[in-house]
Amino acid sequence: MTPARAAADTAAPRGAAAADTVENAAATPEREQPYGALGLKDDEYAQIREILGRRPTSGELAMYSVMWSEHCSYKSSKIYLRRFGQKVSDEMRERLMVGMGQNAGVVDIGEGWAVTFKVESHNHPSYIEPFQGAATGVGGIVRDIISMGARPVAVMDQLRFGAIDNPDTARVVHGVVSGISFYGNCLGLPNIGGETVFDAVYQGNPLVNALAVGVLRHEDLKLANASGAGNKVVLFGARTGGDGIGGASILASDTFADGGPTKRPAVQVGDPFAEKVLIECCLELYKANLVEAIQDLGAAGISCATSELAANGGSGMRVDLEQVLLRDPSLTPEEILMSESQERMMAIVAPEKLDAFLEVVGRWEVETSVLGEVTGDGRLQIFWHGEQIVDVDPSTVAVDGPVYERPVAYPTWIDALRDDSASALQRPSEPDELREQFLALVASPNLADTSWITNQYDYYVLGNTALSFPDDAGMVRVDEESGLGFSIATDCNGRYCQLDPYRGAQLALAEAYRNVAVTGAKPVAVTDCLNFGSPENPEVMWQFGQAVDGLADGCLELGIPVTGGNVSFYNQTGDQPIFPTPVVGVLGIIDDVARRIPSGWQDAGENIYLLGVTANELSGSAWAQTVHDHLGGRPPAGDLAAERRLADLLHAGALQGLISSAHDLSSGGLAQALAECVMRFGVGARVWLNEIIERDGVDAASALFSESTGRVLVSVPREDDVKFRGLCEGRGYPVLRIGVTDAPGDGEDPSLEVQGLFTVSATDLRAASRATLPAAFGPTITEPAL
Repeated sequence: MTPARAAADTAAPRGAAAADTVENAAATPEREQPYGALGLKDDEYAQIREILGRRPTSGELAMYSVMWSEHCSYKSSKIYLRRFGQKVSDEMRERLMVGMGQNAGVVDIGEGWAVTFKVESHNHPSYIEPFQGAATGVGGIVRDIISMGARPVAVMDQLRFGAIDNPDTARVVHGVVSGISFYGNCLGLPNIGGETVFDAVYQGNPLVNALAVGVLRHEDLKLANASGAGNKVVLFGARTGGDGIGGASILASDTFADGGPTKRPAVQVGDPFAEKVLIECCLELYKANLVEAIQDLGAAGISCATSELAANGGSGMRVDLEQVLLRDPSLTPEEILMSESQERMMAIVAPEKLDAFLEVVGRWEVETSVLGEVTGDGRLQIFWHGEQIVDVDPSTVAVDGPVYERPVAYPTWIDALRDDSASALQRPSEPDELREQFLALVASPNLADTSWITNQYDYYVLGNTALSFPDDAGMVRVDEESGLGFSIATDCNGRYCQLDPYRGAQLALAEAYRNVAVTGAKPVAVTDCLNFGSPENPEVMWQFGQAVDGLADGCLELGIPVTGGNVSFYNQTGDQPIFPTPVVGVLGIIDDVARRIPSGWQDAGENIYLLGVTANELSGSAWAQTVHDHLGGRPPAGDLAAERRLADLLHAGALQGLISSAHDLSSGGLAQALAECVMRFGVGARVWLNEIIERDGVDAASALFSESTGRVLVSVPREDDVKFRGLCEGRGYPVLRIGVTDAPGDGEDPSLEVQGLFTVSATDLRAASRATLPAAFGPTITEPAL
């Protein structure tokens, strides 16, 4: 029995004649209601009664339960998220068209074009039912993009799984990757990037974050605000079924018990073909200006769409719920209100445009029902076969829910963790040992080739992808005539955040910012998905507050705004939370994608430069994890002012055509960057470390494996060498020539030679890198999906 059906059954037997009406609720104040089964606390239920001046009807109880859930109301995070709005400069507002509070942020990218983008979580459903959980995560974020008036043009995913050798990891990995590829490929959207991390801390609570990007002309922007008395409320798309009931309040707003997957009915079921039709239908409706406002139906379903539209528009709304088209005619009104069935949209349509609206949706064969109309009385009133089952102020449902100042406590364990620095770990010094550990990193699960995953995605559908896997960021052309485009990257190192959530969040921001910059684009805006443990744990709330402060301060220093995103709490199994994982997405603008910079070397005879300075920063590193199974100390220091200067330098180098390739240094340090540059296009290199060692005062192990920030590996044609050095010197950014790209002789294999230490052929590098995921999950598809 679903919680909504339990709520209905406490009122009366199901059926139109026996609905729990507003009148009945007023007349039976002492009737017991199962609010606990719906995820409401005792004091929250008491607050609802106080707001209404009576007990809620079972329909109202269903609405409040989903809309006041942690997943929908942000009741534990609101006081922190306000800091993003408080720490804003004029520079950050310059390109911002829509910020936090709407379905997705919107940024002006010039030439009358705008980009809307957002990342959200679908973590718990993806553990219970990996295929459908991940698939509907993609579908939901794409509908957020549609609802802004935009055409979706790309998706990305940010994945965290348990230990690669745990038997249950394969179940989750196969399901999640198949779900993402199935939904995205069927929609015809390129998957242009993301990240995959394996760590035992995510074993019972994987993270599946999905990002979508859309493009629109400025004049096509739509908002989710219902206003204009007499305008019609129209539900269109798929029929409403019993899937996803309680997903927001029960599944996404609670922790997993140790027993494993249990809450299967709360997972939605997706149909990407229905969503593809819905996309094209919406775009035609927008083009004909037939929609006054629009809202997708995701978490909380009709409860969310009606209350948010009415609250945002400062209006009221009357809805006749029996007009909702159903897949299952036995659904109670409470279940209809809570259902999170996919591929549905709600539009506000002027009466004089209704016939034209219905003609368009009819042509696309999209099922549609007129549920009611906008009123001017400021009340959300819902009827079931003529009987009133909801009468609320929509703001109390969608806006003015509980706000908690959760207890905060400095973690009892963190000082000991920080004192356990990687500086005490034994470092390699002999050439054979350095080579062995270098190859171990290349083959480690979090640095190995991810083609097993990415080859299941279509990178190039729509024909505008300029960069994708395995480059540092994805890039898409927006305008075919001018070449205007955007670049986007997402990053987070949960190990860093476990050591220091403030600095770790800033390092995630810096890495995503740098990954956009190395493509030649100019970073301009941020979205985030903040994945944390239970907010009822004071130590988790300390981590959360630190991470938000880190992001807010970092964005202010970089001059780029947070446009929106998602908070996902209760990511833990029993009392064991995941590492703090604030995934950060950064969007950049490039005036012509023809000027993009790839991440690998393509030609022999070019000079290789290292931008930035290397320090002995191995704590939290991939080297410490892979070689010593160690986590402790402090993460690398960050310098956001330097990151900004570096991004400006790279942008100028791209405009002048001085840089052939650029690759960010992050996990695995210089060693991993060198390996990836060789493997990218099969061009070898001869490099030397002595100048890094002498200038920066580090040993060979730190030169190779340190994860110091603000560093980029670039290759420069010899004819542009003087200009490039002048560019770096003029901007005061540290630069060292550390090698040259190298062409093998006839019949020879390209190789990476670290002079005086070791040589590894491209064949051996690829063999090490490509073997890891197939060994765990089966053969790799040889070509990307088409």
